[in-house]
Amino acid sequence: MEGFEKIELDSTPPKPNTAAAQVRSQPSRLEIKPGRKRFKRLRSKKVGALVGVVFAAILVLIIIPTILVALSAQRTYAQVQVTMAALKQQDIELTAKELKKTREALDDTQKKMNLLMTLKVIPGPNIYYNDAQHLLKAGEHGLSAADTFVTSIEPYADVLGLKGQGTFAGGSAEQRIETTVATLDKVTPKIDDIAEDLKLAEAEIQKVNPDHYPSFIAGGKVKDGVIKARTTSSDGVTFIDGARPLIKVLPELLGQPDEKKYLLIFQNDKELRPTGGFITAYAIFTLNKGVIKVEKSDDIYVLDNSIPNKGKAAEPILKYLPKVPEANLRDSNLSPDFQESMKDFRAIYDKAGQKVDVDGIVALDTNALVAAMQILGDVEVNGKKYTTQIDPECDCPQVIYELEKEAGTRTQYIRTDRKSIIGDLMLAIMNKAFQSSPSEYWGPLVQTMFGQIAQKHILFSLENKDAQKGLSAVNAAGEIKPFEGDYLHINEANFGGAKSNLFTDQGVEQAYEMGKDGTITKTVTISYKNPHKPSNCNLELENALCLNAPWRNWVRVYVPEGSKLTDSSGSEVKMSTYEEFGKTVFEGFLTIRPLGVGKLKLTYTLPFKLEDGSPLPLMIQKQPGTANDEYTILVNGKMKDKFILDTDKTLKLDL
Repeated sequence: MEGFEKIELDSTPPKPNTAAAQVRSQPSRLEIKPGRKRFKRLRSKKVGALVGVVFAAILVLIIIPTILVALSAQRTYAQVQVTMAALKQQDIELTAKELKKTREALDDTQKKMNLLMTLKVIPGPNIYYNDAQHLLKAGEHGLSAADTFVTSIEPYADVLGLKGQGTFAGGSAEQRIETTVATLDKVTPKIDDIAEDLKLAEAEIQKVNPDHYPSFIAGGKVKDGVIKARTTSSDGVTFIDGARPLIKVLPELLGQPDEKKYLLIFQNDKELRPTGGFITAYAIFTLNKGVIKVEKSDDIYVLDNSIPNKGKAAEPILKYLPKVPEANLRDSNLSPDFQESMKDFRAIYDKAGQKVDVDGIVALDTNALVAAMQILGDVEVNGKKYTTQIDPECDCPQVIYELEKEAGTRTQYIRTDRKSIIGDLMLAIMNKAFQSSPSEYWGPLVQTMFGQIAQKHILFSLENKDAQKGLSAVNAAGEIKPFEGDYLHINEANFGGAKSNLFTDQGVEQAYEMGKDGTITKTVTISYKNPHKPSNCNLELENALCLNAPWRNWVRVYVPEGSKLTDSSGSEVKMSTYEEFGKTVFEGFLTIRPLGVGKLKLTYTLPFKLEDGSPLPLMIQKQPGTANDEYTILVNGKMKDKFILDTDKTLKLDL
């Protein structure tokens, strides 16, 4: 047709138009491909940018602050160690300076910690953030308590024998003490502030759950550290809170404003008795604004001889010391609870012709004397020099050997003053303490005496109920304590064995076996060994020194109330069982001879069952007057622990 080009119906397109036809035949593939590439490139850029932002956010909000917190925490921890070192050096002035630095370091750590606030809302990490905050708050309260303590005690640094700038540098030792005691009532109220700060610190620490830190983290050190912190803080609060009544009345006890009078009794632990030793001597001393003056010291036999109509001796004395039919002061400390024994002592003392009204009783043994002399040095009494150097005759300090010679030498006449040397020695030690330099001796002496109290070589029974309550709280009252869980207290008496406790070594093994039903069977084995030859104790031989003789041992083992004795061996009498002080008591008797050994073995079941996986709480209470007794704990035949029992001890056993 004219004017139109002929259309070919052949499917093969002309060559010039091939590319166009191919484009038309595959429109979706060829047209979209360039756009997808651009989209992918764009998406990759966005994802990369997002990752970068997230990483930057993590870096800025978490990683960098965490590093800063860690570095600051390390510096704070190091500063705390410096402060503790200053405190251990008894340098109050330096401690005050280091406490200030510690607070600055802690404030810096808190500021760095604030940079991690975003973790507070992130599940998982928020647990550790909150724990850290609790610990920081605990640190703040702890520092506040420390500041209060140091600020209160700093003015008395000189008179207390502590380093630093004291305000009582002038005057005699007695004048310094008087000034200190006269102003103590301005300091003692601060104990309330200290106690409240410690309570707040303890509350924060208890909010940190040790289970947040599995054992695989740092080998379990973090978890163990949290557990230790919780226990230490709780014990510290209990101690301070319980001691508050004592601290508040301390000026009054020291004779401010009115003089106080006390009866001091000496317990010879080398002739062991239930509260620490045979009562051999006594002294009456006064405290007037902190200054000690001894009014009188004498042998206990002198005081006993001034008592008319003594009455019948206690049953254990009649049974094991039949030649002593009367109730004497020297045999009155038969209860293992010092407070109960002192009730019996007072009942007899009130009848004495030489009785002096006192505000309380203080008991100490030879360990306390030796400890004081190790600080103060040699002491001279009546022209004789006493030292703490080891005497080969007894492998003990020379002062102990000389004291025991005074008490143990046989004569054909009655020496009513044979133990008065002990009172003279105590007086000489007190006088030397006052004549010594406070900055050089008093700090170590006070610290040592606190250690002797903790080890039950010094015990108190005061008339002031608030004071006695505080003494009980700091474990200075020699009481049998209640306890939930397993309990052990071994109490022994030397009835007629001269001074054989000076020569006898002792060890205690506790072996546990737990049944499938949770029943706990326990075996306690007490082993004795006296490797020294016997003394010549012939009553007919003049000047014979009788120190090492057969120890006739009256022994009582206190265990949880309701325990059932299933087997025993070693006692020379049938073991008896009864209840006392909320405990079950197994009582027996055995003899340990010079160059001999002895063993008492008891097997019993505890009155409760233990759930699988639960730890067993255990309290072991030390008998006053004892020292260096080794304790071993076995569970299912395997040793779990071994230690010297120098103070009361609380454990948790995994059975």
